[in-house]
Amino acid sequence: MQVQSEPNRSSLPEAPKGKWLTSLWFGGCLAATWLTAQTPDNTATHANPAANISASRPDHSTAGPPMALDLQQGWLQTNTADLELRLTKAGQILISLRPRGSTFDFLPSDQLEFRARPGFHHWCDIILRVRPAGESNWTEWSSARAARVVHALESSPGAIAVADLDPSLPSDFPVSIRRTWAVDQGHLVLRFDLRNRANETVEIGGLALPAVFNNLIHNFVTRRARSLEETHETCVFFDPYPGCDAGYVQVTRLNGEGPALLVIPWGQTSFEAWQPLREPARPMQTFEGTFAWTVHSRAWTEQEWSPAEPWNPPTSIMLAPGETRSYGLRFVPAGDIRDLDAALMRAGRPVAVGVPGYILPMDLEGQLFLHYGQKVREIKADPPGAIEVIPFQPPSAGWQAWRLKGRHWGRARLTVTYDDGLRQTIHYYVIKPMPDVVADLGRFLFTRQWFEDANDPFGRSPSVMSYDRETDRILTQENRVWIAGLSDEGGAGSWIAAACKLFAQPDPDQVQKFERFVNEVLWGRLQYSEGDLQYGVRKSLFYYTTNDIPGFTYDPALDWRSWTSWSEQEARSVGRGYNYPHVVIAYWTLYRLARYHPGLVQSHPWEWFLDQAWQTVMFLTSRTPEGRARVGYVNWGLMQGSVFVELLRDLQREGWADKANAMEQRMRQRAERWARQPYPFGSEMAWDSTGQEEVYLWCKYFGFDRQARTTLQAILGYMPTLPHWGYNGSARRYWDFLYAGKIRRIERQLHHYGSGLNAIPVLHAYREHPADLYLLRVGYGGALGPLSNVDPEGFASAAFHSFPDSLRWDPYTGDYGLNFFGHVMTIGTYVARHPDWGWIAFGGEILASEPVLRVRPRDSLRQRFFLAPEALWLTLDAGRFDTVEYDPGNGRVRIALAPAEPFTPAAHLRIETTAPGATRRYQPATALPVVRGAFQISLSKDVTQIDLIPEDR
Repeated sequence: MQVQSEPNRSSLPEAPKGKWLTSLWFGGCLAATWLTAQTPDNTATHANPAANISASRPDHSTAGPPMALDLQQGWLQTNTADLELRLTKAGQILISLRPRGSTFDFLPSDQLEFRARPGFHHWCDIILRVRPAGESNWTEWSSARAARVVHALESSPGAIAVADLDPSLPSDFPVSIRRTWAVDQGHLVLRFDLRNRANETVEIGGLALPAVFNNLIHNFVTRRARSLEETHETCVFFDPYPGCDAGYVQVTRLNGEGPALLVIPWGQTSFEAWQPLREPARPMQTFEGTFAWTVHSRAWTEQEWSPAEPWNPPTSIMLAPGETRSYGLRFVPAGDIRDLDAALMRAGRPVAVGVPGYILPMDLEGQLFLHYGQKVREIKADPPGAIEVIPFQPPSAGWQAWRLKGRHWGRARLTVTYDDGLRQTIHYYVIKPMPDVVADLGRFLFTRQWFEDANDPFGRSPSVMSYDRETDRILTQENRVWIAGLSDEGGAGSWIAAACKLFAQPDPDQVQKFERFVNEVLWGRLQYSEGDLQYGVRKSLFYYTTNDIPGFTYDPALDWRSWTSWSEQEARSVGRGYNYPHVVIAYWTLYRLARYHPGLVQSHPWEWFLDQAWQTVMFLTSRTPEGRARVGYVNWGLMQGSVFVELLRDLQREGWADKANAMEQRMRQRAERWARQPYPFGSEMAWDSTGQEEVYLWCKYFGFDRQARTTLQAILGYMPTLPHWGYNGSARRYWDFLYAGKIRRIERQLHHYGSGLNAIPVLHAYREHPADLYLLRVGYGGALGPLSNVDPEGFASAAFHSFPDSLRWDPYTGDYGLNFFGHVMTIGTYVARHPDWGWIAFGGEILASEPVLRVRPRDSLRQRFFLAPEALWLTLDAGRFDTVEYDPGNGRVRIALAPAEPFTPAAHLRIETTAPGATRRYQPATALPVVRGAFQISLSKDVTQIDLIPEDR
């Protein structure tokens, strides 16, 4: 280890230059500012999510309070085997952490000019809450709010810098703090030694270590949002795994490329909770905020977080007079995102992998694989009996394994205790069997959320409308008018979910209701049916006006003065491109139901629905006589835009060549534009995580593989796999509670609609690369995530609140339907053979494995089956799989199809080999008629079996 002293900070990296992203980012930020300002400030101190977001805009000026960091004395520079780091000489604050030989920095070193002010947290800070033993009131101290005065001490062997923080402490504070930066086992370590300097025992009930990385999509120094290029090359996201002694934080670049980074415990440093911190710069759409690894949380849980059920049991420790307790964190680099588990193993940390993830349907046997140098002494479920745990021996002796059965609905936690005393918590969510969840959702949508009022002045009846679970009523008015206006994501979400439920589980009565909605409300009201705007989609049916509306009164308790309360003219606008996939989903669903389930749809022939969907897309992509786009945002990827790919394929299958070619030409123009951009997935926001779905699929369709890979990697940068149901497969999203939630704040949303939508491209990529199990773990976590949002009665929440004062589902349905769309478009049963774990099934039950593999699908639709060893993708346009058998010896596959249903007399089977290098293709062993490119199989009252035989290519 070599330590160098630098005289100044002139060689710190400058902010990368790039083109400023235009679009409506500024309007979005103003929206976030206003909406956030309305959040009541009803809690206090560091964990207060409302107080974290000030009502005023951040102070960007260079004048103001004195700097809290002394940067003039220069810094100390040193290296580990993999990292280059810089500490300020004054204060010993970590200001830069780079991979060796790289200009990329995990820390916001280019923002020091802004973040050097008082109140900002850095790697070096510590937050404590203490009290004398037996007393009730806590005293809090934070080094970020104190004068940054330290007493530098002589470094011991292996240490980079050592300091006594006592000069910053109040004279009556009972705990003395020594901080050490060191290199231990080749890794950078930040350590704190806490000593009780009082004459009585002290309880430490709050201990938090701020974790600061460069998640600043907003460049506060230049006062602008970073360009997409700059954002993806410069910024990182970080995801917590609050797994107690086995917890960690993983840090990934926004472009999804390496290197990555892990922050893991040093010594006895548990990861109990993840809390947001208050800083001068409020969170907004381009800055998620700053967070802290919380070791002891009892003090916060007793106070600000008391309404919530914590991830882990809160703890505190007693420190006797003169006693010292040490805590610390290690920084462990990883080559890339897929290397994170291996990096944990190299560092001697436990690794947990759940199959099919950590959302556990009650009829599906899950598996848990653990890798650690110690044997498991005990596994306990909390609540008791929530999950049944049965050990088994996997093929590899390096892993320990258990079979899991979910017994009680809701959140559950497994606590694993190893022989060395290390405790690891793994977080699960137990749900009903997948088809039951979908059925519950449908019943709730078409009963409790069904709105029928012939006198509604806004023309919204009959329809499936947004719902407030706290009041258990339909939202007939909201000052964010789109929520009550059946459009935008927050208002269309419920009827999108209704369409997707019918796609997954057709029900005659529900189909009849949905046809009424389409014919009486969507066509002619929400979507113009005549004139120059024919096929244009309105922004909202509900609006605000000061004019009298007979029989209707606006709720005086709501504030109708902001931009969110659109006027009638604004609500009638057809310019928001994101609304068009919603309408296409409605028409396309009824087309598919009419085409593949004879007699089910009554109001129009299938041709009408297919043409309506096509006309909607053509209006979306049309231009005015002057050559301007008629609809905004059309050049970005649109969430749910994957429905356009499905629509095009159906146009081609039906032989509608002229319309298919016209649509394909429009889509090619968009895709060619994306192919010229380094990061082609912009949106109305400065950074987003939903347009990637459509961009990826069109790039694959037109052969732009490089851009498809760039898009996939970006998804992996914000969509992690972790041993926690809420974060596993949960695509990062943190501002849409402002636009579609009841609790309005900037906050990481767990299983918001990014989960389901981003699962579509990730699982598509897995089918092309079936050896890449990382893709399956991430993608299936996203595909399964939307079912956790549905409660036992069928209410579906927009997303889960991750802040520790809440940890609950938002009461609004909001934009949930987009999440469920992702689920129904990609959920299936995926079967692979792992060298260490043997046969594994995501979404299915393995009935037998030797000599012939036999699997029963347990997923929601039971219409998709992927056999990884053969890259064989079997899909049904109608009918359902009962079982699938596979003989690895000769490659033979036998499928059993469930009996016929009243509106499903035949199955339509598609067979595809998805991996470019696969050596076999499959065909039915007996001749079957081919209809629209699928094999048609007549069904009976019994199970129908079909053999598929492989042919070498």
